[in-house]
Parts: sequence; C-alpha cells; structure tokens
Amino acid sequence: MSEARDDATIGFYGIEADAYTSRSKPATERLERFVERLPLGGKVLELGCGAGQDSEAMIALGFDVTPSDGTPEMAAAAARRLGRPVEVLLFGDIDGHELYDGVWANACLLHVPRVDLPGIIARIQAALRPDGVFYASYKAGTAEGRDGFGRYYNYPSAEWLSGAYGHVGWQNVEIGEAAGGGYDGLPTDWLYVLATKDS
Repeated sequence: MSEARDDATIGFYGIEADAYTSRSKPATERLERFVERLPLGGKVLELGCGAGQDSEAMIALGFDVTPSDGTPEMAAAAARRLGRPVEVLLFGDIDGHELYDGVWANACLLHVPRVDLPGIIARIQAALRPDGVFYASYKAGTAEGRDGFGRYYNYPSAEWLSGAYGHVGWQNVEIGEAAGGGYDGLPTDWLYVLATKDS
C-alpha cells in the first residue's frame, strides 16, 4: 500500500467526481502569486488536480504542466477537460530529483496522515529544482480526524505545519491564514503555505 493512502477518502472522491469536477472554479489570487515566482515556461507538477482548472490556467500562461490526481475518476475528468493524459499519482509515489520549477498542491495534501506528511513534503522538495516553488493549502485545526463525509484530514495548526515542513532545504516557508469554506458548505479556516527551495 502506498504511503499516505487513505482508501475511504479516495473512494469518496471517486463517487463524487462528477459533482466535484462540474463546479466552476476561477483562478485564484494565490495561483497568480505562485506563477509569478516561476520562470517563464517553467515545468510544474500539479497534485490533486481535480477537474484540471488550475492546470488549464497555467497551461494557458505558457507553463509546462504535468497534472495528476490520486483518484482515477478525477484524473479521467481532468484528461477530458485538458485533452491530454493525466497521471493517477499517489503522494507516496512522488519521486525524481530536481524535475520541476514548481509544485502546486491546492487542497489535497490536507488528506495526508500527519505521520506521513513530513516525508511527502521531503519527496516534493527533492523533486523541485533549486529556487523551486511549492504551494499547498490545508484546513486548519488542532487534531487529525474525519469530516461528515468520512474523509480524513490532518487539520494542522500553523505551528505544527511549520514543523512538518522543517527548516532544512528551504529559503523560506510562508504560512498565511484565511477564513473560507469547503464542499460541505461549512465555514472553514484555511492555512496557505508557499515555500521556496534553497538555491
């Protein structure tokens, strides 16, 4: 079994793929901030791409994007949208060395068990080129658990998350906080992390 895999969470997204991928999702200010830090035409890995809207926006800006998702149904929906293959990639299977200028992981690493998250972050760091940029977002909390749909969440605090990223190999790790929502329609506190790899 792959590191960081939660079958109940993957199963939920498989069942709900049509509902998830039919939602409109305009490009966000955070995506704009991410791409501003990348070299023109840079190579980007998107994790948890869902229907592929963010990959689509980055491709339109001229980036060399590799979209991926851990749920086969989601990857298939993204492939239909983008007109290209989308890899079914579990976080524990991320490998390679200095392949990407950026890794975009919007609202997906929040499903990685706390015990596994530092290792997954280390895999992503290794896959980034020097000065590479890594974005991820998490639902804030104080203890890991499951939501009303049975999905696992790591629910970190900013302090816990800072420790999970570690202080080796990064130029900086910026953690922002904002109120928002989610698929369940409930108010949600979010943590947004933008990290830059050492030169």
